[in-house]
Amino acid sequence: MTSRDRPDHRGYFGPYGGKFVPETLMSALSELEEAYNEARGDADFQREFQELCREYIGRPTPLYHAQQLSAKIGGATILLKREDLAHTGAHKINNAVGQGLLAKRMGKRRIIAETGAGQHGVAVAAACAKLGLNAIIYMGEEDIQRQSPNVHRMKLMGAEVRPVSSGSRTLKDAINEALRDWVTNVHDTYYLLGSVVGPHPYPMMVRDFQSIIGEETKEQVLAIYRRLPNYLIACVGGGSNAIGLFHPFFNEAQVKFIGVEAAGRGLGTNQHAATLAAGKRGVLHGTKSYLLADDSGQIRETHSIAPGLDYPGVGPEHSYYKDSGRATYVAVTDAQALEGFELLSQTEGIIPAMEPAHAIYYAAKLAADLSRDQLIVINLSGRGDKDLDIVRKLAGAEP
Repeated sequence: MTSRDRPDHRGYFGPYGGKFVPETLMSALSELEEAYNEARGDADFQREFQELCREYIGRPTPLYHAQQLSAKIGGATILLKREDLAHTGAHKINNAVGQGLLAKRMGKRRIIAETGAGQHGVAVAAACAKLGLNAIIYMGEEDIQRQSPNVHRMKLMGAEVRPVSSGSRTLKDAINEALRDWVTNVHDTYYLLGSVVGPHPYPMMVRDFQSIIGEETKEQVLAIYRRLPNYLIACVGGGSNAIGLFHPFFNEAQVKFIGVEAAGRGLGTNQHAATLAAGKRGVLHGTKSYLLADDSGQIRETHSIAPGLDYPGVGPEHSYYKDSGRATYVAVTDAQALEGFELLSQTEGIIPAMEPAHAIYYAAKLAADLSRDQLIVINLSGRGDKDLDIVRKLAGAEP
């Protein structure tokens, strides 16, 4: 694949992607693909999406020069793409609004979704409230405990939150339950998947809605600096915020892509979620990609301090980027992510979500060895108020 525009007609990015689902869902996926292809070429649909991005989400989000952080590091110039300032506090709202509009266009008013860190669930709840749709959010019991403020936000906006008690009780298991629901209720239900994972056309569709991040970044950096950045850095779990930043720069070979995964307690411990750094090829949740599995092929349980990165798979387009060399993928531990969390908080007065804190840590180390004229853009994909309880407990402080 040389074009950045689409996967091939079967939904493959090189050898990755496709549709590995029960026969019950094949017609639903075909219906979804047809509806999306019509919508993406419909000027009225695109106009409504752009209008909601401006007036509801609050786009464009700023491209912010982190002057104090850059000065403290003493190397490259660090810029933050402020997705934390989007409505609901993260990039997830871009995709939730886009798919919500598509579901409404298709006449499907019962919306199901999965969530890990809770930000996708909050975004779906908000989009459904705005668009007059009914939202059911599947969330692992472990994540419900870790992200209780987001659970309250979802319920406040009218969503039903369904706890998932199977497996590791995190994002993987929430996706499993959402897929089971969709199989059972396929005729009247829209599955609003939150990342660039799952069967085709979801990786393409979510990427397209999130590409507004990179499109704005390109326009902003050219307007301010009259040139493209040297590095784009983003955290990677399923991978939607990273693809959203990277994709519009795909053909700009001089711009380097770095995806930062969760090394958890260390890559040697098996208590991590570094799929691209330590995984193997396989099929998970309807798509062929890299994943974390044991020697018997069973999906491994994962660990990350960041609930949104705690997933044993990754989007197929990221797998293609890895194998083709278009992007480099690295891993950052829980302890290092905490350093990134504190570093940005103390230098800029911006508290990041624990997910992009991984990218902040890596970018700071990289920047220190570069000259000042080098530009690094970090996708600050979410704000950190959701993670304060996690940080407080790790610090041993009283709640």
